[in-house]
Amino acid sequence: MRSIATPEGGPAPPGTSRAPAPIASLITRWEQSRRWRTAYLRLWTSRLLLWGGAVCVGLLAVLFAEMAEGAVRGFHTLYDRFWWWPLFIGPTGGALVVWMTRRWFRGAEGSGIPQAIVEIHHSKLPAGHEPLLSLKIAFGKIVLGAAALFAGFSAGREGPTVQVGAAVMNSLDGLLHRSLNIQRRHLIAAGGAAGIAAAFNAPIAGIMFAIEELNHGLEQRMSGLLIVAIVIAGVVSQAFFGAGAYFGWVSYTGLKSNLQMVWVVAIALVCGLAGGMFARLMLAVSAREGSFFNRYRSLHPIRYAAVCGLLIALIGYLSDFSSIGTGYTETRNLLERNAQLPWHFGIDKFFATLISYASGIPGGIFAPSLAIGAGIGNNIAGLLADQLHSGTVLVLCAAGFLAAVTQAPITAFVIVMEMVSGYGIVIDLMLASLLASAVSRALCPPLYQTLAQRMMGTAPRHAPPS
Repeated sequence: MRSIATPEGGPAPPGTSRAPAPIASLITRWEQSRRWRTAYLRLWTSRLLLWGGAVCVGLLAVLFAEMAEGAVRGFHTLYDRFWWWPLFIGPTGGALVVWMTRRWFRGAEGSGIPQAIVEIHHSKLPAGHEPLLSLKIAFGKIVLGAAALFAGFSAGREGPTVQVGAAVMNSLDGLLHRSLNIQRRHLIAAGGAAGIAAAFNAPIAGIMFAIEELNHGLEQRMSGLLIVAIVIAGVVSQAFFGAGAYFGWVSYTGLKSNLQMVWVVAIALVCGLAGGMFARLMLAVSAREGSFFNRYRSLHPIRYAAVCGLLIALIGYLSDFSSIGTGYTETRNLLERNAQLPWHFGIDKFFATLISYASGIPGGIFAPSLAIGAGIGNNIAGLLADQLHSGTVLVLCAAGFLAAVTQAPITAFVIVMEMVSGYGIVIDLMLASLLASAVSRALCPPLYQTLAQRMMGTAPRHAPPS
């Protein structure tokens, strides 16, 4: 039998054959082309998965918004028919929501922003911690958040949408091609920011929120992923809600006083003090140890939630139930000067939101904070009627109070600017937000960062002001 010689001149191993050089070259090129096509297909599949996740975040934000508004309308409809309805549904609904949260959806309680921050810094968590981001928790956040609003609690949906968005994008971890070099914390930050963009219909605010609150310590290469996800979620939201501003269009005319900047500073100081006190009380009522109320909640969380529901119902009777829900409708009516709200609306919303957060229900504080700020502005506007336009005062107070509570001034003024199309007073918004945040920082440590540290077990018992 004839043997086949090797290139070195020796015989080839038995049972082997050698293809001619042109054929071998074609096979090599075909194999390389196949591998390139496979890698390219996997890369684009990963990109489509990523963009599909952003679309899902936008759709879930729209669904949550519709459920939240429907829940608030349902509460008012039943109250109009049965005057005693709040006294029943407040304690019963609050206890049921907290029981279901603790029984099946642990990690869904509270705002949702601290949970996203904790999972971004996963390596800092103690061993054996329970996951705070999952599709199950996202489902519970939406359903139980809407149920709490139906029970008459005062809470927002924007913070919970951050956790929902982060959970959706987190579910893609391990499914993306490694050539994208996208880490889990990048997905969480992008999902959380997309949630803010879709919830407020404000993509720029989502980018600012990611940079200011979620992006601590993340490298710059995630910026492209972040912006694409935010824009897609914002586009989906605008497809349902339209391209209009969140709170409609607020008109601003010329200056009424040469001392406008002085009054802007005064407004910022008032909102900074009020927002800083609110954040400090939020940290106090959510602590696991300390006062009798904290210890009682740790021992009897369901009973505690029922008592909170009763207190919120009583506050609702005092405010004609303008204090319940997200506060979106009341804030929009104030900005459009169509509301006939009591002078103590801001105070009622302040305590209703504080008690709602203390109860342990799933719910955020973004929209309620804007409503509280607008309520404060509604009172100040009457005192400054000859100095500043009422619409300007309301918008500045909303931005200042939100900046003071979150200590994220850039996010606050961009959110409000996009929500009311307030580009004509952008300098005033920036000044009010920055100054209010600085005043709050002297009274209280950063709210979301401190709550996240508590979840990680690294926060001091009595955190000093930063």
